[in-house]
Amino acid sequence: MAEMKVRIGFIPAHRELFDEEWAKDLRKRTLSVLCQIKNLEIIVPDEQLTKGGLVRDDEDAEKVIGLFKERDIAGMIIGTLTFGDEVSVISIAEVFPNCPILLFGTKEGPFTPEGGRRSDAFCGTLSISSGLRKRRIPFVFGGICFPEEEVFRRRIETFIKTCAIVEGFRGSRIGLVGPRPERFETCAFNEVAMMKAFRQRVVHISLTDVLTTASNLGDEDPRVQEILQRMKKQADTTNVKEESLRKIAKLELALRKFAEDKKLAGIGVQCWDEMERVYGVVPCFVMGRLTDQGIMMACEVDIYGALTMLIQYLASLNSSSPHFIDWTIQHQEKENVFLAWHCGNAPPSLALEGCPIQMRSTLLEKVLGPELCKGTGEFQLKAGPVTICRLDYDEKFKLLITKGQIETYAEELRGSWSWVKVRDLLSLYESLIDEGFIHHASLIHGDYVEAIADACKFLNIEAVIV
Repeated sequence: MAEMKVRIGFIPAHRELFDEEWAKDLRKRTLSVLCQIKNLEIIVPDEQLTKGGLVRDDEDAEKVIGLFKERDIAGMIIGTLTFGDEVSVISIAEVFPNCPILLFGTKEGPFTPEGGRRSDAFCGTLSISSGLRKRRIPFVFGGICFPEEEVFRRRIETFIKTCAIVEGFRGSRIGLVGPRPERFETCAFNEVAMMKAFRQRVVHISLTDVLTTASNLGDEDPRVQEILQRMKKQADTTNVKEESLRKIAKLELALRKFAEDKKLAGIGVQCWDEMERVYGVVPCFVMGRLTDQGIMMACEVDIYGALTMLIQYLASLNSSSPHFIDWTIQHQEKENVFLAWHCGNAPPSLALEGCPIQMRSTLLEKVLGPELCKGTGEFQLKAGPVTICRLDYDEKFKLLITKGQIETYAEELRGSWSWVKVRDLLSLYESLIDEGFIHHASLIHGDYVEAIADACKFLNIEAVIV
């Protein structure tokens, strides 16, 4: 997987009343640190564009605006290297209303021989933050620190993730395959609200069209054969007939074609009922495989579910796959542990080491026969810290954000599943009830709570942090 780079502009703010050499040295020190941070491409005025590469007046601001537009930045870091000229800095920020902003101030240097102060950044940072606030320009505060301090690096690394979420989430396209299950009112969504809030688009296609595309693929199509071989390497397919495996491979190709043709970030899929009855297999394992390929796949035509997965995937800088889950049950004995489960849709990359992936059939095999309904990929997920989220809409968009720890148990369950321990399950469950969140969520390995919560600020989403 190619390393994701996020392009962020740096504004080195200076006011001429203060020590310019100090400001230039801090600019150099800051850039030295920023250039070592993974996943960051920093855009900054050089010494030919502005005097000393600093921003101090309206003329500098105009030059930096041109530079940032040309390089199409995804976010801005404002650093007060001395007191900083708030007017020029804020005039840049006003031109990029969709860019997340991180504001930090630098610590004071030694007094001058005459007893004067070198920077006053502690003071000037307040002028900039006040100006941003007056204009309702959202920003996050990175603290008062020297760039070599670990707190600065950590804050920038989090901000990179926040910028990736905001840039990738706005304007995203989500596919909708088939109608949602008739009895699943919980998967209703507001397409107009998505357009207004995030400039997003839902791309509709009938289940019939997708299945027709799949059915028209030849059995010996090299793309079908390639997927077949990969599936057989990933999972135990011995209880699935070759005919069913070919259908599953063709379905993956059809869904991937839909995503590629329409430039989709994710898809909500009608994954059972009509799919099973008409096509004879289910897309569960396909959905996990496509999620591993960077196409977020949500069950039961859950559009907000796909968007939740997208937020998490972007937070990981496209390095980790999320798992679309149900909040199913509390553990029968262990405190603060719940079962994060779904039919067999988890990305194969998340399998517990040594745990074989079993391709099986859904519970409807009793109705349709054991040779139908094949296509789940069933296994226990690997252990580790996870972030759990759920996007929803009730007159405004809100996002549940919490974290837990997957624990591995010596038992075998159906579906793709993990036992997750949280700090206080009762409090978490009460928040789900009180806020009206549904039974679907998404979890991803890693702690992305801060980055996702910060992104909510820039996306005007209410963060419900539990």
